[in-house]
Amino acid sequence: MNSTIPLAPKREIFGWSMFDFANQAYTLLIITVIFGDLFTRVIVADAPDYRLGNLLWSISLAVSYLLVVVANPLCGAMMDYSVSRKRYLFFSYLLTVSATALLYFVEPGWFWPAMLLIIVSNFAYAIGEGFIASFLTDLGPRKALGWISGLGWSLGYIGGLIATAFALLFLGEVSADNYQTIRWVGPFAAGFFLLAAIPTFVWLRERGVKRQLPAGQSLLRMAINRLTVTSQALHQFQDLRTLLVSIFFAMAGVYIIIAFSFIYGAQVIGWDEQVRVLMFVTVQITAALGALGFGFLQSRIGAKVTYIMTLSLWLLAILAIWQTPYITELCRQWFGVNWQAQYVFLVAGVLAGVSLGSSQSAARALVGVFTPLAKSAEFFGFWGMATKLAAVFGMLGLGLMQWAFGLADAIVFCLLLFVLAIVAVLPVQEARGSTVADSWQDKR
Repeated sequence: MNSTIPLAPKREIFGWSMFDFANQAYTLLIITVIFGDLFTRVIVADAPDYRLGNLLWSISLAVSYLLVVVANPLCGAMMDYSVSRKRYLFFSYLLTVSATALLYFVEPGWFWPAMLLIIVSNFAYAIGEGFIASFLTDLGPRKALGWISGLGWSLGYIGGLIATAFALLFLGEVSADNYQTIRWVGPFAAGFFLLAAIPTFVWLRERGVKRQLPAGQSLLRMAINRLTVTSQALHQFQDLRTLLVSIFFAMAGVYIIIAFSFIYGAQVIGWDEQVRVLMFVTVQITAALGALGFGFLQSRIGAKVTYIMTLSLWLLAILAIWQTPYITELCRQWFGVNWQAQYVFLVAGVLAGVSLGSSQSAARALVGVFTPLAKSAEFFGFWGMATKLAAVFGMLGLGLMQWAFGLADAIVFCLLLFVLAIVAVLPVQEARGSTVADSWQDKR
């Protein structure tokens, strides 16, 4: 039973966490801070409202996540049967690094090659998230999963802070005039990921007993058979199914914020370069503290309660983002201060940062509570499928809404998503879900 699993050696937990540290260079430099902005404003460059660029960016991310939705459960079942999670993780890592480095060769106006490379690199990065998460249940008892997951996510934000600080310092601003320098963001992100993830492959252990395939049976067919058996038994995992519905709505909102927050700052708030840098630092630090703090809190008050608290924080964060101009005007009228909207937006950044790190860490740990060890990669494949299907829904939903109404008002879509996530998770019973997982621990 998971509750009796001893805590893994410290260096193995550190090695597992270092993959989060390494891959944040990709998601921040490429998806959130630099390349997403570069794609919309320089590569597509449909000023003044950038609606086509925003839509093409949404489509690229949605396609990559849709590929993960299809591939993740199948890969999970194959990894569990063949005990090859580490090998699959290594392949996704190399594909992410290679495709990201090739972004250097994209020129302004070449939005089709840029979209293709984003689809490939983001697919490899996103499916790798599921692969590394499947090792979580091996690292300790259920009561420890919260702080272990939080440690990984907090190290991830520290890694992102380091990578992006160097990138902003040496690569400069996102602009057409600076394109010959800023184009190095692809190779830089790839190199950081390549080097920082080495401890993962040195110290992380592959557990389990490898089995031989029956004569005439392919690994893919075996994976399909396993998924069929598990799907037929999913009615026993009522709490996990309900949790995945909640995660679907929550992650749709999270992926929107990750992909569009810095685009929103540039296009709607109109921030200066120094405020963009300050926002990045603020979000990274608060996200790391949120992930680590709520991870330890989860060990004391339970995974479900912690998860609901993090979703509630998101509601405050989205309201602050959406109403930044209004809050700025209220401050002027009530307190007589003439703050610029870009500085008020930093307050929203603090709330979003705490919410960002804590909600993702809590959701990953809660899935681990409901996951049988013998099917960890398979069940985290379902988690990956839910989160990436959410990303498809979120990217396309916001892309179409901003095309129709503009980005400033379309962001309110996220409020509805987090409300639905809270409502969906309320029926989940943590004790019942973990008991069902225990009863499946030895089933193959």
